[in-house]
Amino acid sequence: MTTSNRIAMSPMLMYMAEEDGIARDLHLVHYGARILGGVGLVMTEVIAVTPEGRISSSDLGLWEDAQIAGLARIVDFAHEHGAVMGAQLAHAGRKSKSQERGLAPSAVAYEGLPVPKELSGSEIDSTVAAYGEAAARAVSAGFDCIELHVAHGYLLHEFLSPLTNQRSDDYGGSMENRARIVRRVVAEIRGAVPDSVPLFVRLSAEDLADGGLTREESTWLASQLASEGVDLFDVSSGNVVPGYAAPVYPGYQANYALDLKAQLGVKTAAMGSISSPELAEYLVSSRSADLVFIGRALLRDPNWALKAARHAGVEPHLAIPAYARATGPYERGF
Repeated sequence: MTTSNRIAMSPMLMYMAEEDGIARDLHLVHYGARILGGVGLVMTEVIAVTPEGRISSSDLGLWEDAQIAGLARIVDFAHEHGAVMGAQLAHAGRKSKSQERGLAPSAVAYEGLPVPKELSGSEIDSTVAAYGEAAARAVSAGFDCIELHVAHGYLLHEFLSPLTNQRSDDYGGSMENRARIVRRVVAEIRGAVPDSVPLFVRLSAEDLADGGLTREESTWLASQLASEGVDLFDVSSGNVVPGYAAPVYPGYQANYALDLKAQLGVKTAAMGSISSPELAEYLVSSRSADLVFIGRALLRDPNWALKAARHAGVEPHLAIPAYARATGPYERGF
C-alpha cells in the first residue's frame, strides 16, 4: 500500500450512524473533508463486527452486506482524490452501551455499566468468524487496509488483560491463553482478505494499572502477530479501567511505537496528542515510526495536512486545484 504522505487520520469515534449501522451523508462529508485536506491515509472510526459488539447504537457496522455500499461511497471518494482508506474493526465487549448487557471474557463490569455476560466457547468461535466476515466486507467496499482494534478496553483487549479476564479455560490464565482469541482473529482476517491488503493492529502496550497487561506481555504478543500476518502496529496504552494513570503531553504515546520498532523491527504508527508538524516530522524522519496518527488536530482543522506541507515549504497536492488561490505565502504560519 502506498500513501501520498505519512499522515494518517486516527480512528475516532463519531457516533453518527443510525441503528442499522449504515454510513450516512454526514460520514461522507466528515471523511471527505480530511481527504480533500491532504491526509494520506484516512482510518475510519470503529466499525462493529456484530450488532451486539457496538459501543453505542450509533456506531457503524459491517455485520451484514447491506452496510457495504455506504462505506464504499466514501472509499471511492478517497481514491478519486488521492487518499487511501483503512477500516478499523472492533467489538466493544463489556464497554458496549448498545444493549442491556455487554459480552466479555469474564463477568467483570466496567465502572457504571452492568455486569457483562461471559462468552461461551461457541460464542467465542462465532465472534472470531464475525471478524473475518467483516474484513471480507471491508475489502468488498474497497478499503485499502484493515485495522484490528486490540486496545482501549474493548473485547480483544479485555481478553489480554488479567484485570478483565478471569477465565480458567484455554482463553484464560497464561499470556499465551489470554492472547489466543487475538491470534485466532488475526488468522481469520488473514484468511478472509488478500495478502496484498495490509493488516494493522491497534495495541495497548500496557494497562497502567496494578495487575494489568505489561509491556513485556504486549511485546511478546506483537512478536507473534508480526510473524502471523500483521504488517503494522498502532500503539497506545491504558483505558481498560476508567481514567489514564500517566502524564499526557504532546506525543505522550509515541515512545511505545519507538520501543516496539526498535525491539522487533516492525512497522509502527505513533500517536498521542500529536498536533505540531515539527513533532510529526521528527517522529518520521528519526525513523521512530512509519506513520503518524493525527486525531483531534484533524477534528479542529480538516486542512491540517495542507498547512503542514506549506509550513515545511512544500507544495502540497491539491485534490481541487482551485484551492490554490487560498494558499498564498501568508498562509504558511501554523
